[in-house]
Amino acid sequence: MPNRVVLAWRTVLFFMFVMVLSLNAAAEQVIPETGISGVYEVMVGTDNAEAQIAYFGEFGFTVVATEKLSAKQAKRIYGVDSALSSYRLQNGDIDSHGLLRILAWDKVLGEGVGIAPPETVGQRMAVMRTEDVYRLDDVFADMRNKGGEPWLVTRPVYDDLYGMSEGKPSLHNRRVGVREEGMYGAMFNHVFFQRYGYSIPGYGTIGAHSPLRTSEFTHHDFNVKGDLKVVTAYYSEVLGMKSENEPAIDGEWQAGPRKVFQMEPGEGHWYRGFVSPNNICGKLKFFSAVDPAFVRDRSDRQRLGEKGITLHSFTTPKLDYVHSLARKADLQPSKIMKNEFLERSFLFTGPDGVTWQIIAARPTHNKPLKKLVLEPVNH
Repeated sequence: MPNRVVLAWRTVLFFMFVMVLSLNAAAEQVIPETGISGVYEVMVGTDNAEAQIAYFGEFGFTVVATEKLSAKQAKRIYGVDSALSSYRLQNGDIDSHGLLRILAWDKVLGEGVGIAPPETVGQRMAVMRTEDVYRLDDVFADMRNKGGEPWLVTRPVYDDLYGMSEGKPSLHNRRVGVREEGMYGAMFNHVFFQRYGYSIPGYGTIGAHSPLRTSEFTHHDFNVKGDLKVVTAYYSEVLGMKSENEPAIDGEWQAGPRKVFQMEPGEGHWYRGFVSPNNICGKLKFFSAVDPAFVRDRSDRQRLGEKGITLHSFTTPKLDYVHSLARKADLQPSKIMKNEFLERSFLFTGPDGVTWQIIAARPTHNKPLKKLVLEPVNH
């Protein structure tokens, strides 16, 4: 088998000149006005709802709605021939984005993607802010090393995402940035980040109710396959989201990707991000391998009815309009019908392999912010 590092560096030499694209915003886009939210929910399939509710309770999530479907009803809505108990959870009073839905199937179809390296096709990661990333590092390290639980744990890594650190460092002129860390498990994949020296109102709200001092989900990562320019085009053309950049190369020469994605020397991946024009939170980040020949592919386990993260949702006040756009784009959406919470909604799977439930929007207590503002904080 050819040496992985040698092949990776051959591709890197070719792609280095396009890296500048990742530093520039995409050109002004003409996108439909769909009213689409940021990611509303991440959904986790399980056969043990009680354990999942207790687990996410430590991160500040509490059940706000519960419904059941018979096998016949679940088959009609989700295409899974199994009775379903569904639990919607939110973190504090953040109800406009970053929620969690636990899908407890009587008969799960399989173990899902399971524990796997972050670059595995089919992996989904949910990101949240924390007040103390090192506390979480200790907790997950103990769960792995002393509790015997299967967790792939990276170590916290610092990055100045916005280039805000300036001048000579001193006690008074401190670095500004984030520390982030990934924890990859059999049922769920976390990425946690802690800010230093700045805040972003409306992007990661932490309340005293959260034992581990963590926020709602702020954004979501998807490892997919295919040309990102092609397979993610529908996020703008159908869902009305803003592309933050043309597909560009990230790699192990960057401290963050090297640690969080466990990249070896010479490795890289394509990256593309999207954000809703109606909410700075609930962003999407997509990753696709530079050299797919060396990437583990478990996308066949990325289906409803399996364990783990298998579904996400958006809300929109223009459900029928978005449904018509999905039909025109040949995304083969399901019929509009009421889900288990009696919300008008429909499902489809995009060419990137991501399955979405689009839900008719309802009034929310939390009003999302549309403008991202970086505010200096003296700590």
